[in-house]
Amino acid sequence: MATFRKRGNLQWEARIRKRGYPTTCKTFDTKAEAEQWAKGVETEMSKGQFVSTKEAEGYTLGECLDRYKEEYLPRLKNPQSEIYRADRLKKRALGLRIMATIRSKDIADYRREREKEGVSANTIRLELALLSRLFNFAKSDWGMESLTNPVQLAAKPKLPPGRERRLEQGEEEKLFEAIGNDFEFSAIIKIALETAMRRGEILKLTWKDVDLRNKAVFLQDTKNGTCRTVPLSKKAIEVFQGLHRHISGKVFPSCTVPQSLSKKMAKACQRAGLADLRFHDLRHEATSRFFEHTDLDVMEIKAITGHKSLQMLARYTHLRTANLAARLDGAKRGEVRHI
Repeated sequence: MATFRKRGNLQWEARIRKRGYPTTCKTFDTKAEAEQWAKGVETEMSKGQFVSTKEAEGYTLGECLDRYKEEYLPRLKNPQSEIYRADRLKKRALGLRIMATIRSKDIADYRREREKEGVSANTIRLELALLSRLFNFAKSDWGMESLTNPVQLAAKPKLPPGRERRLEQGEEEKLFEAIGNDFEFSAIIKIALETAMRRGEILKLTWKDVDLRNKAVFLQDTKNGTCRTVPLSKKAIEVFQGLHRHISGKVFPSCTVPQSLSKKMAKACQRAGLADLRFHDLRHEATSRFFEHTDLDVMEIKAITGHKSLQMLARYTHLRTANLAARLDGAKRGEVRHI
């Protein structure tokens, strides 16, 4: 049964007590609004359709982000990036909002704010993805069954096409010249170009993972969460053979932080005068060379690179079109050189 009481001069509180349900109350500006709300809630209770909004109305987004960091993010293999995003979201005006009051328009407004700030579409996408997971987790695990996920209804930023930066003629030589006597960094670049391994995969390598006798590297910890074996070319084997075996067991002991490697790459490219070249572009270059300079088929290349699907590999195949004329004249794929 619902009861109503006046709170101060301007507000009315509706309170509903019904057997089998928690006491539910809410405050309104007028008694008529309170009575209308109470009538709707009692109807839902009678039909067994009532879902309490108490939890969702009791916490701000910022408070839920803190709880999310404690309970969910430790399950991730590399939670640091998500922790950084969560902390950044907490500082926004949206972080002060009660969870139940956040609508898809608020998410769209947040997206527009970030776009005006010049933030990349992918960064915004990752932030919205975190918010979406948070709302789903709050609904499933924290008793906020009344929540709807506002991120699902909001329009997402349009992502730019994938990067297609390749090494042009003479750029590889310029890069190594700029690296100079940094032997370890030079070796990392060579391994990247020969194997198409990711930045993190290379830096995590230990000598236990390297089997020179069988010409392979075993990767236990990959981005996709699956193990894979990467075959080694003659050039890659020569690079590994030339490295000193450090007491730590790490193949590249001086460079352990991925971000530091990217900064070192940026500085080397600046010295070499190479515009818009990033370390991850070496993976693109290596994969493209597999298509252009070898007779490996798509499934074999996928096994080497560790791409999750053939669709992920599809954007590399167009790079072979420049060689089609030579192929039509009888040249084998491995004999064609396109730089």
